[in-house]
Amino acid sequence: MRVSNTTHLPTPSPAFMSHCTRPAQHRQAAIAQHAQAADTQAFFNLLTSSELMGVIEDQLPEYRERHYPPTLTLSMFLGQVMSTDGSCQNAVNEHNINRVGNGLPALSFETGGYCTARKRLPQGLVRTLVQETGRRLDANVPKGGLWKNRHVKLVDGTTVSLADTEDNRAHYPQHGNQAESAGFPLARLVGVTSLASGALSGKSPVGSRHPGEMGRSR
Repeated sequence: MRVSNTTHLPTPSPAFMSHCTRPAQHRQAAIAQHAQAADTQAFFNLLTSSELMGVIEDQLPEYRERHYPPTLTLSMFLGQVMSTDGSCQNAVNEHNINRVGNGLPALSFETGGYCTARKRLPQGLVRTLVQETGRRLDANVPKGGLWKNRHVKLVDGTTVSLADTEDNRAHYPQHGNQAESAGFPLARLVGVTSLASGALSGKSPVGSRHPGEMGRSR
C-alpha cells in the first residue's frame, strides 16, 4: 500500500476568501492611483533605488554607454506599457521632454534607437525583478492576510500571438486547428499570483505542444 506524505488542508472558506480580498482590494485601488501617475521618471527612480539597484546590477552584462542604457530603457518600457498611448513614439517624446526639463539637450525623436535598446534587455533581468518585487511584497503581508499562516497562490493562464518568425514557429507552433502558414505562433503564459498581496511571483511561457496551465504550474 502506498502512503502519501502530502498534507491535505481544508479548502479556504468563502468567508476567509472574502476576508483576504478586502485588504487586497484596498491595495489594488492604491496601486491603481499610483499607476495613473507612473511615468518613465517614476520607474527610473524606483529601479535605481537602494532596494533594487543591486538586484539590477547583478543581472546586467557589461555594456557600452549609449543614449539608452538598460536601466533607462526598462524605465521607458514600463512607462510605455502603463501609458494610455502605449506607443514607442510617445515613450521617446516623454523622455525628451524630461531631458529638456532637466536642462539637457533633446535626443533624436526617431524611435529606432529606443526599440533596438529594448531588444537588448536581458530577459533574466525582467524575470528576476518580477520575482524579487513579488517576494518583497509577500514578505510585508500581515499575518491576518494569510490562510492558516500560509500564502495562497492563484494560477491562471492566457495566450498571446507572436511575430511570425522561423524561431517563434519552432518554439511556439500555431494552433492545431489553423492551416499551415495561415496563423501566428501561439504562446501560453502561466502566471502565479499571491492572493494576499496581488503580486505576480512568477510566469512561464508554454509552447502549444507543451502541457497546459495545470501541468506547467506543478
